[in-house]
Amino acid sequence: MRVMLSAGEASGDNYGALLLNELTSRAPVEAFGLGGDLMQASGCELITHSREVAAVGITEILRHIPRIYLSYRKLVRALRLRRPDLLVLIDFPDINFKLARHAHRLGIPVLFFISPQIWAWKKWRIRLVRRFVTKMLVIFPFEEQFYRGHNVQVEFVGHPLADLSLPDVGREVFAKQHGLDPRKHWITLMPGSRRGEVQLNLPTMLEAVRLLDSSKNPSEYLLPVASTISRELISDLCNKSGVKPVLLEQDDARAALFHSRASIVASGTATVEAALIGNPFVVVYRVSGLTYAVGKRLVTLEHYAMPNLIAGEEIVPELIQERFTAANVVSALEPLLADSAQRNEMVRRLRALRGIMVRSDSTGSTAISRAADAVLALTTHG
Repeated sequence: MRVMLSAGEASGDNYGALLLNELTSRAPVEAFGLGGDLMQASGCELITHSREVAAVGITEILRHIPRIYLSYRKLVRALRLRRPDLLVLIDFPDINFKLARHAHRLGIPVLFFISPQIWAWKKWRIRLVRRFVTKMLVIFPFEEQFYRGHNVQVEFVGHPLADLSLPDVGREVFAKQHGLDPRKHWITLMPGSRRGEVQLNLPTMLEAVRLLDSSKNPSEYLLPVASTISRELISDLCNKSGVKPVLLEQDDARAALFHSRASIVASGTATVEAALIGNPFVVVYRVSGLTYAVGKRLVTLEHYAMPNLIAGEEIVPELIQERFTAANVVSALEPLLADSAQRNEMVRRLRALRGIMVRSDSTGSTAISRAADAVLALTTHG
């Protein structure tokens, strides 16, 4: 079985690796495409690394168009020359819809795993889905209703993160592994998985950390570094701020969230991860002024953070763009560090949210195993 995969972000790299591991446990697989370190470690031959195309917002994408276009052409060439049995696309719509068009012309079936948020903005892309995508696999229940309403073949497989058990590493062991003081509160900082996100989000996070009353909140700060981000960038921003969080590997992110008292999380997949673990957190995000001005006209949603979108109400506070200031972060975070009614209510509502996101059935199958079933069905029957 020859499969081309395309995942341009850290979260997609994780899902792609999980899917590839499941597939290779069932049948021999030749996999190639766009991905990161995790997919490569799982046996995917990288035509181009996801760090070459990772950009966020209009202004950053414009600066990197030559590099991104070169990577895209490499992927198109591999698609044409190697003719996979199936093209598996994982979110990342700007490149993946273009690849879907090429695959359709070549008669290659297209499976989209992890839907782009076209239900939030650029809804016109539904025409591309209907025309070029053979089947859409979605991880949120409301997405299935959206696509069925637009006559798209769709399956809700559940969220891969919802199938994971809670981290089993003890607090004392985790503290010893990373030189932490288990008696203190730990606060996790998750600034994003793309360079532009980190540059726009991390400095304000670090400024908020400096403003926290250390006498009232003796804390240590944990910063898991995504595989798509260089440690040099993180270290440089931390040195400029005067704040020295403990830098962790991406694989340590879930344990960091699990053991932290609270977290500051950039809007994206990490908010789902924090919500499923049940860690109280504040959602933040900032893009360039131009990107925000354009996006605000196109996005009609009441909430930005995925946990709030799933719940249909604000479970976690959102500090977006001009509201994302260090002072506002401190104001939203401090009640979550105390034994407050606000903290207890957030924990309760996050627990309820987990129940919504799990697709339970009598077989005991997981989101990834159901996705693998769909891959095998399409490669067998076309």
